[in-house]
Amino acid sequence: MKHREMVVTVDGTSVKKLIAFAFIFIILLFFLTGLLTSIQSEYRPQSNSIHEIAGNMGGEMFLYFINFENHYFSQAAPEFSKHDFPISSLLLQITTSINPDDPRSLLGKELPGFSLFDGDIIVAGEGTNYTNMPIESAPPTEVLLEEREASIEHLEDVEGEEKREVPPNLTTDGRKVVFIYHTHTTESYYPLLNGAKSPFHSKANVTLVGEKLGQELEERGIGAKVDKTNIQTILNEKKWKYYKSYDASRPVVKNAIASNRDFQYIIDIHRDSQRKEHTTVTINGHPYAKIAFIIGGNNPNADKNKKIAQDLHQLFEKHYPGLSRGVFSKKGEGVNGIYNQDLSEGALLVEFGGVDNNMEELSRTVEAVANVFSEYYWQAEKVNVNQAQKK
Repeated sequence: MKHREMVVTVDGTSVKKLIAFAFIFIILLFFLTGLLTSIQSEYRPQSNSIHEIAGNMGGEMFLYFINFENHYFSQAAPEFSKHDFPISSLLLQITTSINPDDPRSLLGKELPGFSLFDGDIIVAGEGTNYTNMPIESAPPTEVLLEEREASIEHLEDVEGEEKREVPPNLTTDGRKVVFIYHTHTTESYYPLLNGAKSPFHSKANVTLVGEKLGQELEERGIGAKVDKTNIQTILNEKKWKYYKSYDASRPVVKNAIASNRDFQYIIDIHRDSQRKEHTTVTINGHPYAKIAFIIGGNNPNADKNKKIAQDLHQLFEKHYPGLSRGVFSKKGEGVNGIYNQDLSEGALLVEFGGVDNNMEELSRTVEAVANVFSEYYWQAEKVNVNQAQKK
């Protein structure tokens, strides 16, 4: 009697075949693991590389691929399974880092200094695109060593900007809840300087904007402390390069937070290097210096910082359409990527105007910012009070 081999099947697939497939998979897995651990570190795929690849894939693309494994997605959202996604375009981005929708990716890594334009537009304001994103510029060495004359205009209330009255019962009771500082302290504006070739100055600079903002917030019942520490002086003393400005300003912020636990919002005021056509808007017949929100994409509080900036942007769109250029994220090589925003969930970096804006335009903008921020702040306070009462 011949022995007949019994073949057990599971859903039409033999157990032998399943075992063979599993064995081959394990062998390949060990081979791949050994390969990845034995190659030189510079050739290993890093977590940021994986993140960059994933960043090239939109939400619909992820759902499209997940649908192959879980057909529930095709039932819940049939349109995803019907999309004809450009796989060739995705492969091009993964293998070459070139994004057909972003021309910067073609030359960005080849041109020196082009990293200044790196970053993502989280929310685009009117007229905002990748060609006019906020950019930083370092002052020439001679500016740091010698002082020049400046015409410092007095920041007075500008006619035509209506202040919103704060209800009498809304007060911080003397508490300081906003901390204002200036990492790039010497950033200035050409209209303040007498024929200067470079928009930087030790006195006529963004600290005037910060001081004005602090006063306007106080008038609306929001306690604010303005720190005018000259970060450039710290850089000079430590013989640090300009790119280390955020390292120099970090102790200033940390000391402020340690000395006052009431600080809910930390605002770093800057000036953009873009020219007037990109940094000025006319609202109700009056010129304003535009603002822009910068989020450090490499900081752990990025999502919470971004939420505040987005909410403020929407309020600006409601009350001062076109004043906000939008919300931008900067990270990766060539930029700081943190901007001390990891020190507070309420940290913001705000660009006030560009090199060509004058004090009249800036003053009008500061009052608009104080109006919008006070509305945001008191609304948030009301929500906090209601939640506390429910508990």
